[in-house]
Amino acid sequence: MFTAIVLIKTSSDRIPEVAQEVSDIRGVSEVYSVTGEWDLIAIVRVDQHEQLADVIADELSKVRGVESTSTNIAFRTYSTHDLDAAFSLGIDD
Repeated sequence: MFTAIVLIKTSSDRIPEVAQEVSDIRGVSEVYSVTGEWDLIAIVRVDQHEQLADVIADELSKVRGVESTSTNIAFRTYSTHDLDAAFSLGIDD
């Protein structure tokens, strides 16, 4: 599984529409409306590395209202469960 975090700037009058259209793209698992420099953050999860280009460059970036994107590829995923195990001393309560 390959995961990308895509930061998205949109035209301010289309944020909800862009969020909905992006969330409908196959491979996009979540879309968040956020504060700060970016308007939306999309989480893209695909089975093959090449599919990232299909989702991000060929579809997401072409949604009407998307002005720019910045893509970050995840190396590893850490969950609370993983972190608890990593720092565990092996002592059960």
